[in-house]
Amino acid sequence: MPPLYGSIWGAAVCAVPLVFPMDALATRVLAFVSRNALIPGGARVLVAVSGGGDSVALWYLLAGLAQRGRFDVVGLAHLDHRLRGAASDADASFCEALATRSGLPSIVESMDVAALAQARHISVEHAGHWARHDFLDRAADRLGATHVALGHTLDDQAETYLLRLLRGAGAAGLSAMRPSLGRVARPLLSTRRCELREYLAARGLAFREDPSNSDERVSRNRVRHDLLPHLGRYAPRVVETLAREAEIARADDDWLDRAANELRATLVKSTERGIELDAPRLSALHPALARRVVRLVLADTSDRASGFDHVERVRALAAGSVTPVDLPGCRAERRGDWIQLVPRAGREPLSDEEVEPFDHQLDVPGEVALPEAGVALRAAWDQVDSPAGPHAAMVTDAAEARCALAVSVHVESRPLRVRNWRPGDWFRPAGLQGHRKKLQDLFVDRKVERRARRRVPVVLDARDRVIWVVGHGVGEEFRAPEAPTDMIMLTVRPLGDKL
Repeated sequence: MPPLYGSIWGAAVCAVPLVFPMDALATRVLAFVSRNALIPGGARVLVAVSGGGDSVALWYLLAGLAQRGRFDVVGLAHLDHRLRGAASDADASFCEALATRSGLPSIVESMDVAALAQARHISVEHAGHWARHDFLDRAADRLGATHVALGHTLDDQAETYLLRLLRGAGAAGLSAMRPSLGRVARPLLSTRRCELREYLAARGLAFREDPSNSDERVSRNRVRHDLLPHLGRYAPRVVETLAREAEIARADDDWLDRAANELRATLVKSTERGIELDAPRLSALHPALARRVVRLVLADTSDRASGFDHVERVRALAAGSVTPVDLPGCRAERRGDWIQLVPRAGREPLSDEEVEPFDHQLDVPGEVALPEAGVALRAAWDQVDSPAGPHAAMVTDAAEARCALAVSVHVESRPLRVRNWRPGDWFRPAGLQGHRKKLQDLFVDRKVERRARRRVPVVLDARDRVIWVVGHGVGEEFRAPEAPTDMIMLTVRPLGDKL
């Protein structure tokens, strides 16, 4: 659904940026940003501003840090959800004026989120979340932003943790919000909401109050205004405690996810009918890893959600049960030493928009399974004697053939990451004399169907520079040099095949 209206406001000629001295709060925010590598030097940051106190404080804090040469703030983005009539219009005008006073552009759009929720048969909250992220992606592309900063606080983190705990989430859900994900950064995730209000009050800075934040028909508001204060009677620092629990869960989840992905690459093979899972080896795994592997494999097989009971029924097959199991969107049965998982008839391939995003750390040496792309990708040290520039079997469908590439990656650029393509991604293809090219244009040139584009793995270094668009192109700065040198060999193989 297109926005109902959109605008981009340029900076006023007479604008006077409001920058305050580095105080304790700004210093702590900078330390959190640096410690978590949220915004690297030279980054171009778009700030999402609702008009509320948290996002307004984020705007001023980042503007101040940018004035000191840490990075560039390229503008402000605001989405009007059209849920509060004239108040929503006033919020949009406030944000436009905020950017103008700082001498920076703003991008403002309006979306009928209630109508979107009704059309998609989802909650207004879910529709708003989708609309915001879609809008911020487009706004970042318009301003050439490398990062989008959101104003989530330590209090938001604690609320998210409790909401997911009450809904029965596992380690992934209890990780709550990550400090960074893709180009999204949350610089205030270690800062209390009350600290931001004090920051604004001390400087006489205005912000907008949203009355809907007090509506206790919304579950998050009930947690914020009722449950958390009640828990605070038992633990005065309950917000900090819950946020710390989320951080612990996030580290546990990252480790489990990486280990499960590496195991899945060796336990799974693809067949014409579906996927087969090595039953004896699965049964020998620790339950925590086995459950994670099964959940990932079920997601490979079916586009429908699977719960704890479904995972346990597959583990029962691995332990020796011979009774076939009907699962959401697929059927599992034991065949000798293998568990066959077959999608139900009529399951359509996922469209490009429906492909689940994937984003994994790739250690050197190490391997990660990418079921969304049908491949596993390995990184290993390699001595290249006399490469004539980058060498690889460049194929359109990496799942149909092996593909290997030697690249030059500096120590400070590791560990690597592999994820799927996102709109706005670009790189400098080898052989184009350093000229930039959008990956979308690369796919058009190579006639990659729209449906298949989000399945193409993209390998990046620690600075988010594209090393390799698997099967399609290597970045100029990573091409193998002519002299013998230690290189990293990246190898892609169909999921389930042995190297």
